[in-house]
Amino acid sequence: MKILVIDDEPQIRRALRAGLSHAGHEVSLAANGEEGLDLAALHEPDVIILDMAMPGMDGLEVCRQVREWSQVPIVVLSVRDGPQDKIAALDMGADDYLTKPFSIDELLARIRAVRRRLGAAETPPPAEIAVGDMLIRIAFRQVTVAGVEIHLTPIEYDMLCELATHPNLVLTHRHLLAKVWGDGHVDDLHTLRVHMANLRTKIEPDPTRPRYISTVPRIGYRFRADEAGPD
Repeated sequence: MKILVIDDEPQIRRALRAGLSHAGHEVSLAANGEEGLDLAALHEPDVIILDMAMPGMDGLEVCRQVREWSQVPIVVLSVRDGPQDKIAALDMGADDYLTKPFSIDELLARIRAVRRRLGAAETPPPAEIAVGDMLIRIAFRQVTVAGVEIHLTPIEYDMLCELATHPNLVLTHRHLLAKVWGDGHVDDLHTLRVHMANLRTKIEPDPTRPRYISTVPRIGYRFRADEAGPD
């Protein structure tokens, strides 16, 4: 797994990198909340290990901002063991809470448990997706807007389908590039933007004010499954 550790204590970062790497995982390190958010968007980790008490942006705020665009599992680390601290973290979107000091074996077991729970909760994509005037028929790779069939290229359809099957979640540039073009193209932002512009021209009533696919600056795109108007 790709694991992102966000902790302001250098010795904790070193210990977690050694233990998690020894267990076979790819580890990225961030020394503060702002750096952690940037790495989360850039690398799309499978799990985030998040310290609660950090100067500047604390763990609760990091958790809140991550949950605006991602459902990545978050395991909080904290020296605080009071019930209110745990409740605050879980209410903000954390999946588990581990009190310092802890063993690397317990942390790995918590990570496995969180991944199992989230995996069991996953549901297959729907046969059809209807939002506003748009209807996507997954089985037929067919898209209509206001009853008119829209002819999309395979790339455009795959982009739209990947976004629409994750409604209201922000998919990062790297995620879309990896899913649609493959892992060897995760840095080709120009290609993604060109195809996104073409897709919007075909499906959006006004491509300059997108109703279906909104841009999240520096991160990626969101398929808006609500009934709100364009941005």
